[in-house]
Amino acid sequence: MIGFRFSEFSEDKKNETPFERLLKIFLELMTHTSGDFEESMAWLKELDDEHGLTTPEYTLEDFRKELEEKRYVKKDKNNKTGLSEKSEQLIRKKALEQIFGKLKKGSKGNHKTNLIGQGGENNTDRRPFQFGDTLEQIAFTESFKNAQINNGIDSFQMTEKDLEVTESFHSTQMSTVLMIDISHSMILYGEDRITPAKKVAMALAELITTKYPKDSLDIVVFGNDAWEVKIIDLPYLSVGPYHTNTVAGLELAMDLLRRRKNANRQIFMITDGKPTCLIENGEYYQNSWGQDPKILNRTINLGIQCRKLNIPITTFMIAKDPYLQKFVKEFTEANQGKAFFSDLNGLGNFIFTDYEKNKRKRV
Repeated sequence: MIGFRFSEFSEDKKNETPFERLLKIFLELMTHTSGDFEESMAWLKELDDEHGLTTPEYTLEDFRKELEEKRYVKKDKNNKTGLSEKSEQLIRKKALEQIFGKLKKGSKGNHKTNLIGQGGENNTDRRPFQFGDTLEQIAFTESFKNAQINNGIDSFQMTEKDLEVTESFHSTQMSTVLMIDISHSMILYGEDRITPAKKVAMALAELITTKYPKDSLDIVVFGNDAWEVKIIDLPYLSVGPYHTNTVAGLELAMDLLRRRKNANRQIFMITDGKPTCLIENGEYYQNSWGQDPKILNRTINLGIQCRKLNIPITTFMIAKDPYLQKFVKEFTEANQGKAFFSDLNGLGNFIFTDYEKNKRKRV
């Protein structure tokens, strides 16, 4: 018995041009190479040599020229080729579709809560008019119907008792900081962990800007230090020869959320390791073994501070070592947040689900 043959579902590519087919692969390679155009083209040539991606009628040189003509790439001041703004936005859109699936179009609004009151999104529930209800809430069709039934057509009049209003849900705005670990361990042991993290960040950024434009997303990367990056910087992120200064990342995330002055705040942290670094008196205090009580206690104390400030932290751990998971569990308990121990493929789905649920039903 031969068994079953499984193949990956793919969309019908009959209507794709050679350029469109190569563009998908090229943008994926640009994410993996952190925006290195020449390296991406070299990888594309290797794939072409092995799998015959091009034809004599449409070569890689034709593809390169069309990239320039259609302004998917541009030259910088040093005459180096890189992605244009058009390509950067397309990469984020592709990441969103790849990780979260094609989202249905909806109103560009906010997260629903289970609280009912003025403003927000209407539902099908109605109730009698009460003092304080706004004119916009009145369901006029039902109110006119009530007036006809209660008062008759001949002596038509509408009173307060005839009025019905449509209930509406309060809606919330969310301020999120996404922390990405760029320490050296994110590419150790032959496993590329930084590329999935970048894709998740790009997808989340695209989700928020398109579906929840009133929400805010700040992105922090942390290694020996921590610093803020912009959404347009995401394809170019790369791992450095860094330790893991989780404390610096959390301190910067807390500062960014404090500036947002929003009641609903949260931190997402993607990491594969334990804290191994601190900055004390302007100098690095490092312990590569990662079991240093001084470093661990400072990190856990920040988790407690975030809890007191009503800032839940959701940690996405992409490593399965038991002693690493033990630290994450202790940190999560201190913050009373959440932790997911995910493989690289499931990372995006976890973050999407958690963001969409928004269990913090506060206004």
